[in-house]
Amino acid sequence: PTFTLENLARLAAKPGVQSTLILSASDGSIIKSTGLLASPASPTSPESSLVGNELEKGSNSNNNEGYEGDEDHSKSADHVARVVFQFVAAARDFAEGMEKGDDARLLRMRTRKQEIVIVPGV
Repeated sequence: PTFTLENLARLAAKPGVQSTLILSASDGSIIKSTGLLASPASPTSPESSLVGNELEKGSNSNNNEGYEGDEDHSKSADHVARVVFQFVAAARDFAEGMEKGDDARLLRMRTRKQEIVIVPGV
């Protein structure tokens, strides 16, 4: 919907936002991406925060600690989409387990080097 794209554009214009991703709720595939994560191997910068349909995420480091395999994981939109989709699925399972019929509405995670904000089901 138009209001979703308008909100996404507004959030993407905020200082420090590096990229936005809109993911399919059914399979986590990327519907739309902008910013640093829009290209397969983009450089990173010191600030982070990324927004998307189901997510807001950024990366500000080439440190791939905790990732297995390829060193470019922190730069790949496809990798971010996969990890976010898994995170959202786990959060939804958790919410449902806490109270039947409940669902995750906003997920925010901060690490030492990244901030990820996810808005499932928008």
